[in-house]
Amino acid sequence: MIIMTRTPLIFFIVCLNCTLLFSQTFSVLSWNIQNLGRSKDDTEIQVMVDILKSYDLVAIQEVVAKDPAGAQKVAQLAGELNRKGAKWEYRVSPPTQSPSSYISERYAILWKPSKLELLGSPFLDKKLGEKIHREPFLAKFRIKKGRKNTFFYIVNFHARRFNLKPQQEIQYFQDYLDRLGARNFIIAGDFNLNERHKVWRKLYRQGFSPAVERTPTTLKRKCKGKNYLNYPIDNIYYPSYLMRKRKAGSIDFVGECANLETARGVSDHLPIFAQFEIR
Repeated sequence: MIIMTRTPLIFFIVCLNCTLLFSQTFSVLSWNIQNLGRSKDDTEIQVMVDILKSYDLVAIQEVVAKDPAGAQKVAQLAGELNRKGAKWEYRVSPPTQSPSSYISERYAILWKPSKLELLGSPFLDKKLGEKIHREPFLAKFRIKKGRKNTFFYIVNFHARRFNLKPQQEIQYFQDYLDRLGARNFIIAGDFNLNERHKVWRKLYRQGFSPAVERTPTTLKRKCKGKNYLNYPIDNIYYPSYLMRKRKAGSIDFVGECANLETARGVSDHLPIFAQFEIR
């Protein structure tokens, strides 16, 4: 009787400790918020905040670079998120080194410091500045709870338009294993092509996988039938041999065709998310 009572209790404690020591989870959201700047009013900012607040790390593309309003709107987002009960920090990139000011953008990252610690300063990948229209924005984080040496990079990226062959930019991602000297990196953003394009094959052979598959993430200008979704071009690519995807998908903040025009005032893209466990 005593043995049967104690054995399950001991087993439970051992497994609980294993979870604390070896299972570290965090969530990532990526969103192309179309022209994040002066065009976004307070109501639209609140829609964004209500979506972002549930995640640990947020990567935003298409922050306006031509005037300070883009960076100011990111600051407003962070301020409103802080009023929701959790502390947030953020960084905004300098304008990208682009062929013209009309193409140049900023990126933003926001995160919960209770969950993640920023290591060093985020940076634009200037080595790709002459090869890519909007060079990626990279940041390195450590997960606070669990093993002290667990870190990862986030690579935030917005590719050029599909008719300009974004695969010629994406091909450089396969070099990050050597360039970063690390395997723990996640590439998040708007790639203007889907996860089935052949350009991803080399990255897949390196052990990476797309978090979402066959998932439309852009909004049409008008509904066709009852369908307002268009192309599956936003994604999060992660090292599946190091991280386990618990869940992932898109967040449909439109709901029905009657809301499409209002939703497009927020963005013409759906946010995508993934929750990971580092093995």
